[in-house]
Amino acid sequence: TMGDIHIKLFSNECPKTVENFVVHSKNHYYDSLIFHRVIKSFMVQTGDPNGDGTGGESIWGGEFEDEFHPSLKHDKPFTVSMANAGPGTNGSQFFITTTPCPWLDNKHTVFGRVIKGMDVIQDIENVKIDKNDKPLMDVKIITIKIQQ
Repeated sequence: TMGDIHIKLFSNECPKTVENFVVHSKNHYYDSLIFHRVIKSFMVQTGDPNGDGTGGESIWGGEFEDEFHPSLKHDKPFTVSMANAGPGTNGSQFFITTTPCPWLDNKHTVFGRVIKGMDVIQDIENVKIDKNDKPLMDVKIITIKIQQ
């Protein structure tokens, strides 16, 4: 494996988003999913069962609303945030930034920060990709373990 990534989740600030991530994780929804979009000096994205950025749904089925919090910004690398297709379209896909991305504030819900395994994110960020930003060799989530 490339290694472990440890993420602190912000359940007080965005309870619904964290619940979605935690329940999906406990149900093994994310197991074996690939990082389907990797853009150097920006972010790595995963959470799509289709593996191409077109799929995924919330634990409630379909999509759910954004949860923006004034203290949670894309102001540093290793920010964990929901991928979406516009306001209120959160499902299962998420990304981890590799640089500050202030233009994403109040467009994508920040729900966590990487606290250990930054080197793993950087290794993923540096894999060879195709013209659609998809890694040439699959980079997969093996499993996500939730600790209280």
